[in-house]
Amino acid sequence: MKIDKRFLPTTREEMEARGWEQCDVILISGDAYIDSPFIGVAVVGRMLESWGYRVGIIGQPDVESDQDVSRLGEPRLFWGVSGGSIDSMVANYTATKKFRNSDDYTPGGKNNKRPDRAVLVYSNLIRRYFKNTAPIVLGGIEASLRRVTHYDYWTNKLRKPILFDSKADILVYGMGEMALQQLTKALDEGRDWRDVRGLCYVSREPVAEYHQLPSHETCLKEKEKYIDLFDLFYDNNDPIAAKGLCEGVDGRYLIQNPPCDYLNEAEMDAVSALPYTRELHPYHRPEGPVKCLETIKFSIMTHQGCWGECNFCAIGVHQGRTIRTRSEASIVNEAKAFTKYKDFKGIISDLGGPTANMYGYECNKKLKLGTCDHQRCVDSRHLCSSMKPDHNRVINMMRQVRDVPGIRKAFVASGIRYDLINEDTRHGYDYLKELVNHHISGQMKVAPEHTEQHVLDLMGKPGKQTLIDFKKLYDRLNREAGKQQFLTYYLIAAHPGCTEKDMHELKRFTQQELKMNPEQAQVFTPTPGTYSSVMYYTELDPVTRKKIFVEKDPRRKEKQKEIVVKKQTFRRDFAS
Repeated sequence: MKIDKRFLPTTREEMEARGWEQCDVILISGDAYIDSPFIGVAVVGRMLESWGYRVGIIGQPDVESDQDVSRLGEPRLFWGVSGGSIDSMVANYTATKKFRNSDDYTPGGKNNKRPDRAVLVYSNLIRRYFKNTAPIVLGGIEASLRRVTHYDYWTNKLRKPILFDSKADILVYGMGEMALQQLTKALDEGRDWRDVRGLCYVSREPVAEYHQLPSHETCLKEKEKYIDLFDLFYDNNDPIAAKGLCEGVDGRYLIQNPPCDYLNEAEMDAVSALPYTRELHPYHRPEGPVKCLETIKFSIMTHQGCWGECNFCAIGVHQGRTIRTRSEASIVNEAKAFTKYKDFKGIISDLGGPTANMYGYECNKKLKLGTCDHQRCVDSRHLCSSMKPDHNRVINMMRQVRDVPGIRKAFVASGIRYDLINEDTRHGYDYLKELVNHHISGQMKVAPEHTEQHVLDLMGKPGKQTLIDFKKLYDRLNREAGKQQFLTYYLIAAHPGCTEKDMHELKRFTQQELKMNPEQAQVFTPTPGTYSSVMYYTELDPVTRKKIFVEKDPRRKEKQKEIVVKKQTFRRDFAS
């Protein structure tokens, strides 16, 4: 293999070519090594490199031998372990627990490299072949969402915080950029790291001033205590307002320090400007291409965080509920850099974030005081009066990107919140007009998920009238532009509270009101870090503590899905 020094080392030969005898940090991931700002391990590696540390990356190591885990030797400071860009159990299994044959982050596309519970497997792999080694530090979404007692859908039980099962030493949760920097510096200087914000660790003693969560044993005995635990966990994820957490587990304690500070705009710009190659490392190329590069190679992440708080989504817990925005100049510079790639065809695949139209504004109260306890920015009924959607800045940013020489199209493929467009009486119309005229590739994806109000309430999604109003505006703008661009809809079957009758009502609505046959719907998957998973496990509404219906039979889950996607003939009227 020809050594390409643009990448971080993944082989001993690459280390030697740089004159290294030892890495300071070795990162292990459930993904192949894809050097992209959309791949968490690559971002961590590039940040560590920018701070002056020697970093190696091992993607998808063989877990049956020491061939891969040993190829870079031992790190001087720590091992960093991640399950990859996607939770390994979600990557490996469908909502009805059938094994997935493909993996978009594995060369060649075959799902044969990512083990179940990858974080646990990789941690144990290190322990098997390296005794008394450097600390093992967990990170990434798989570890982050399992940092306290959590419901595990695949075994249908509550599992202990992942630090107890993994035998790792430290967990960096959330995005964790500041925590990573401070932890690495403390380890390098031989100092105590236990006061670093954004970390979890196991202790023999509790921390008295932290919130005391119900113990793991108590949660096993009483399902409502698990709701209490999750409420405290959910409400303490903001750097300004949160306190630390402490949970008893088998005579020891999981300690979660308060969250680390978020990156400011200049710091986000700096991370985005690190020297990513946006390619698969040559080590993996003989096995074939990775499908994810088709979409992420020439995409731009404009911001982090989401305050939408859909109950089935863990973005708010992992990325945070406060929007952190990159500058327009940084985004434009990234677009300009694309034009230097030989394989760039002038098309930006996605210009967005977790929710594309949350770019560039936030609640002033939240920025000063942190997120509110038990008060959401938006739910199924209303938008908080303190939150003022303003699409002016995102409009200007999109226009600047379109004006870059060599950019033919900059699609917005990320999700949007159509209720925020409706709420923004000053710039919402102009934003949607920009999308319709310049940023849609034939269809626009929106995520109503359902239409029945009691299900929407449990999902935390806006009511169906909001969707009707949005569709009317969208259709009108397309008629005025002389375009036939469709809306496609993300729908969920078998969410807690949803019955077959509700799915029949959803089907009726899509045909009579939306004039379409849904082509796809997904069966709800309970994943750690979400209120919907709490509902699935407890069969209780976490707010009222009243019993709710939860479909748990796999065949009946699939039946709910089939109800809404079953083909029926009707006439689509573009003139309406």
